[in-house]
Amino acid sequence: MIQAQNPFFQEFNTAPHGAAPFDKITFADYEPAIDRGIRLGLEAVDAIVNNPEAPTFENTIVALEHADTDLNRVLMVFDPLLSALSDDNMMELSMKITPRLSDYSTSISLNEGLWKRVKAVYDNRADYNLAKEDSMLLKRTYDSFVRNGALLEGKNRETYSQLSSRLSELTTLFGQNVLKEMNTYEIWLGADDLAGLPESSVEAAALAAREKGRDGEYLFTLAQPVYMAFMKYSDRRDLREKMYRLYTGRNIKGDYNNLPIMKEIAETRMKIANLLGYPTYAHYALEKTMAKTPDKVYELLNSLRDAYLPAQKAEFKELADYASSIEGKTIDLKPWDYSYYANKLKNAKYAYDEEKLRPYFELNNVIDGVFGLATRLYGVTFKKNPEIPVYHPDVTAFDVIDNDGSFLGVIYTDFFPRESKRPGAWMTEFKSEEITPDGKVIRPHVSIVMNFTKPTGSKPSLLTPYEVETFLHEFGHGLHGLLANTKYASLSGTNVLRDFVELPSQFNENYLTEKEFLDGFARHYETGEAIPSELVGQIISSSQFGAAYACLRQLNFGLIDMAWHSITAPVNDPEKFEQEAGASVAMFDPIAGSVTGSTFSHIFAGGYAAGYYSYKWAEVLDADAFAHFKENGIFDRKTAESFRQNILSRGGTENPDELYRRFRGKDASIDALLQRDGISQKPSGKLPVPMDK
Repeated sequence: MIQAQNPFFQEFNTAPHGAAPFDKITFADYEPAIDRGIRLGLEAVDAIVNNPEAPTFENTIVALEHADTDLNRVLMVFDPLLSALSDDNMMELSMKITPRLSDYSTSISLNEGLWKRVKAVYDNRADYNLAKEDSMLLKRTYDSFVRNGALLEGKNRETYSQLSSRLSELTTLFGQNVLKEMNTYEIWLGADDLAGLPESSVEAAALAAREKGRDGEYLFTLAQPVYMAFMKYSDRRDLREKMYRLYTGRNIKGDYNNLPIMKEIAETRMKIANLLGYPTYAHYALEKTMAKTPDKVYELLNSLRDAYLPAQKAEFKELADYASSIEGKTIDLKPWDYSYYANKLKNAKYAYDEEKLRPYFELNNVIDGVFGLATRLYGVTFKKNPEIPVYHPDVTAFDVIDNDGSFLGVIYTDFFPRESKRPGAWMTEFKSEEITPDGKVIRPHVSIVMNFTKPTGSKPSLLTPYEVETFLHEFGHGLHGLLANTKYASLSGTNVLRDFVELPSQFNENYLTEKEFLDGFARHYETGEAIPSELVGQIISSSQFGAAYACLRQLNFGLIDMAWHSITAPVNDPEKFEQEAGASVAMFDPIAGSVTGSTFSHIFAGGYAAGYYSYKWAEVLDADAFAHFKENGIFDRKTAESFRQNILSRGGTENPDELYRRFRGKDASIDALLQRDGISQKPSGKLPVPMDK
């Protein structure tokens, strides 16, 4: 290929704002561009090492920060599309390049000459009079070398390199298996199997069947919106059980079996941690978090378990009694029963019916409402820009404009499921915010990716309140990236400690139960009628319903994650291992053939290893932060400006403890979360989030 023909071989300059030229990028461009990026990165490192001048912050630390510029330009397109627009070719290439990227990364962290220069700058840091952000970059760089084997000697260096390379291969393969197996599930049903299902689900299943050439049948998959609706509404207990067992039994056998892979991932992480001097991987991973130690994580998880367990038992007794009363016989609740009976009980108690709410949450109106939240809080506005290339027809690009009229960045929205997209919802970046050494300001390009209910032939995309909440969550991550105002990309936006990164996203979720917010955009998609006050009241009054169940479910995930990353010996039986790990928060008897870890991409293919607890950690913070807004007004611009300046804009440039304390004026406590969930109405005085002083 001629060099000039590869879009990655120069800065993006053909699309507005230097956006990724998706219309010009082909699959054939990736591999040569990645190889070139690796070569240029190694050349940049060699230039740093061979610089005859004495090591300084600028010629070593800042130079290293920008050594990966060309490689990152490729990976910040390839990696997001590997999740959002993948195919067999992309997956095969990912497996092919993963060892190269791992070797590249390891060669840098184990480069003795580079390490000596980094250490020299760090040891003499007092001489440089560095600003806070520069000091943080220096500390992050130094710590990264130490945590990636720079202090290892002799054979241990080679062992570390081999383990790191193998871990990269395993995590990539794990994630690919999840996506590949998900696409194999087709549950074909007839008209007699649809009892209880809402019209929206039936229409979507009929459309999916027609697209496969099978009119008169109904195709269901395990895609999240399809599965969740089926489990919530289907009157057929036998089919709910079938769906549940399929969903929780994924990736435990056959061609895409992740059981041996997850076991090897955990063992490899254990070996790496041991090699670096840590008793477990959890000790290693948590050292650079707000929690800092496994003990502090368990302190949080156990305190929440103790607070919520009595409420959960009361919830389940009420639910079992209700289920038995409407069925006319004693119902022994199983996991495939919870969503079904909980939905009916919620409706009975609060006249709450998600299907009646859907018409008021048409996707375009929700976009206006969610984007409008940023306008009301921060003065930020959004304008569709059809000139920006997108990677799929479902994707829309928006210019983001600040309150002074200046350009803030680009946000891409990608809402609907497809076979090339993995399940779930996430935010990512195609370009990070930074200021280059020559003073050029680079504004971020972020994307928010979800799997919402698709439009049908007769209806637009109508969301459930849960899907609106998901949108709010990912948009919070997006704002964290868009409002970044830092010098270095590695400290920008969401590049913060793992247990701080969910604060902006979960903070946004609080607005779903605020009438003043809902009144601003919730309109019936056919009549234009504003959502009636009684329906808003149902959302608000029912917001605490099932809070204890939801909490214990999250605690179970956190405990399973901690167990996998606290091992000191190989795990022989993953199913039994996970059952024992979550026993203290188990709400149902174990179901044979159900394994959480086999599809737990967050911890085995993402960045949440020994970090899933961070959702609950951040939930304590977000409830406490929103309580501050409630004190001053949920749209108070002064409070919002403080949140923007101290939380959203600073990224990882300072310790999050200091940033949060600067915003809130004090440390966070568990009280606001307990009160929001209806677990306690009185301050407890507990402080399960131990912030550094």
